[in-house]
Amino acid sequence: MTLRDLTTLLDYHYWARDRLLDGLEPLPRDQFTRDLGSSFLSIRDTVAHLHSAEWAWHARWNGQSPSVHLPADRFADVGSVREAWASLEHQVRSFVDDLGEAGIGRVFDYRTLDGSPASAVFWQMLLHLVNHASYHRGQVATMVRQLGARPARPMDLIAYYRSRAKS
Repeated sequence: MTLRDLTTLLDYHYWARDRLLDGLEPLPRDQFTRDLGSSFLSIRDTVAHLHSAEWAWHARWNGQSPSVHLPADRFADVGSVREAWASLEHQVRSFVDDLGEAGIGRVFDYRTLDGSPASAVFWQMLLHLVNHASYHRGQVATMVRQLGARPARPMDLIAYYRSRAKS
């Protein structure tokens, strides 16, 4: 794994996030927050979980270990999620850039949300972050379909590579 590989995956991650959020913009607030009985109940709660998980990883990389996720109700609408996540994106990208090629193999010690000690190699944590988001974007796509709404444009990695090839 190289820094360039990780940067490409991070580019994909934020490209897919933007497609997801663009697809959620037309949803009325009651659909965005409706309990659909999924892992995180609503679309809002699932998207908030994605943001919060990324926030927790970034905190761990900076020597902090959160013990709880950020509350989903801090996001009233898609725009508020987008704004918070754009700010976090800047912080994550800066961290990765500062880490550099030599730093991607660094082992980080941290505590999980329940306080258990853990450690992992940076590049593995970043791959997890991207994979975790893909998993939950799939859940959101299903929830959008349950509402009878139109899902976001394709967010698969191959769609990202195809879009880059056209640029």
